[in-house]
Amino acid sequence: MEFKHLMLAACTAALCGGAALAENVKVGMITTLSGGGAGLGIDTRDGFMLAVKQAGRDDLEVVIEDDQRKPDMAVQLADKMIQQEKVDVLTGIVWSNLAMAVVPAAVAQGKFYLSTNAAPSALAGRGCNPLYFSVSYQNDNLHEAAGAYMRDAGYKAPFILAPNYPAGKDSLTGFKRFFEGTPKDEIYTKLGQTDYSAELAQIRASGADSVFFFLPGGMGISFLKQYQASGLDLPLVGPAFSFDQGILQAVGDAALGVKNTSQWSKDIDNAANKAFVDGFQAEYGRLPSLYAAQGYDTANLLISAMDKADVSDKAAFQAALEAADFPSVRGKFSFGANHHPVQDIYVREVVQEGDVLTNKIVGFAIKDRADAYVGECKM
Repeated sequence: MEFKHLMLAACTAALCGGAALAENVKVGMITTLSGGGAGLGIDTRDGFMLAVKQAGRDDLEVVIEDDQRKPDMAVQLADKMIQQEKVDVLTGIVWSNLAMAVVPAAVAQGKFYLSTNAAPSALAGRGCNPLYFSVSYQNDNLHEAAGAYMRDAGYKAPFILAPNYPAGKDSLTGFKRFFEGTPKDEIYTKLGQTDYSAELAQIRASGADSVFFFLPGGMGISFLKQYQASGLDLPLVGPAFSFDQGILQAVGDAALGVKNTSQWSKDIDNAANKAFVDGFQAEYGRLPSLYAAQGYDTANLLISAMDKADVSDKAAFQAALEAADFPSVRGKFSFGANHHPVQDIYVREVVQEGDVLTNKIVGFAIKDRADAYVGECKM
């Protein structure tokens, strides 16, 4: 399904007719709207567009396309948006392998890229760029937090696994950086895999005292269901991606009680988060996910920069983005020198509220975390 030229309802006839003013900003959102990862892209889109609607702007146009979770499709769409649509800003990619295919070429052509999710280490260190901002995290962060939590909780021999793609490699690297021990075993699974019988057999035979896994989207749903059916009873820990709002309803009670790490939760107590959670439920009839929260913050960051500078003045617009002068749903939020967030990361627990599975914060995992690669970034 293809979404094009979604604009604010308040868009004036003159603007919609193409008589664009110089200060208008055109955004190209490339995200996953079909296939196994569609829920993540849909939430990204919906969170972003909610912020745009709530802001009531008439100077922002958003063109939305489905990358189908295919790198070649993402590259094709980015080329179209830059060359034909003449977008000023690109955003929306969920998957790190797609980001690596799109972001370097986009910024080389003078386009700002604001990442709503994917934030591979290659773009945080030596591959950083003045026009690239990650509004989500750096890929390692939530996994670092899980490692810190499991270390502090006294686990000694976790079995760790993740998909074999950039974010998966960042995941296990980040986990081991903060766990500070030696995992019992570690494996990389195929990206998009849905049958984990072999991995579950390895876990059973390993002698591990716990399991850390990063399997976003449908991969996590399949793993959790199969884990429950296997009869294994080792404690599970993961980042938010495998215990996020859209995923929990598909997993069911197999997720109850599981600890996971996130920089956002619907119960963070601030006015911006309340407006987001309430507004998202009213607009879409469901609770928001981490992906929706990141999309929402990304749009509000962009709008805050538009209030300070013209996008055509790249130096001024970059400085406006760096200021991060917007009310984040996360509360405290700033950018490090490599344009990646400095933020708190929480430990959450999956609970049931009425008929709905969701998460609640049970403590901090890491406070004021930047990332491991900022020292390598030279801008």
